[in-house]
Amino acid sequence: MAESKGRELDVLLAEDNEADANLTVAALLDATVPNRIHQVWDGEEALAFVRRTGPYTNAPRPDLVLLDLNLPRIDGFKVLAKMKADPDLRKIPVVVITGSENEKDLDRAYELQAAAYIVKPSDLDQYFAAIRSLKHLWNHVLFPPKTLIEN
Repeated sequence: MAESKGRELDVLLAEDNEADANLTVAALLDATVPNRIHQVWDGEEALAFVRRTGPYTNAPRPDLVLLDLNLPRIDGFKVLAKMKADPDLRKIPVVVITGSENEKDLDRAYELQAAAYIVKPSDLDQYFAAIRSLKHLWNHVLFPPKTLIEN
C-alpha cells in the first residue's frame, strides 16, 4: 500500500468466540505492522460500527473487517450482504475467518464479495501465521481503495 505504508491499520474484528478473538488479537498485535484493533461480539454491533451509529458514532472507518460467519443476532453472511449493498461501505474489504470448510459457505461468501475466506487452522502456530501473513499482505502489498486511505 504505497500511500498507507507505515500507517496504522484500523481492523474491525467481528468474532463472538472469546478464545478465537483472543488468538486473533494476539496474532494482530506484533510490532512489525502497527494497527488498532476494534472488536465487536455480534453482527448487529459490526454493522453499527461500520455505519458509525449508536455507541460507534466516533468509530474510525476500518481498513479491514475480519468477519466470523457464525455471529449472534445478525450472522456474518447478512453483515457481509448489508455492507456490500451499501454504497458507503462496499469498498471496505471483508475477510471471512471461520471454522467452516463447507463449500457452500465458501461460495456464498465470495458471491457476497468477500475479499478472502480463511478457514481457522486448528494448529496455534498455523493460526498465528495465517493472521500475521494476512496483516503483512494487507499493509505492505495490497492497495486499498483510495477512499479508505482518505477517510
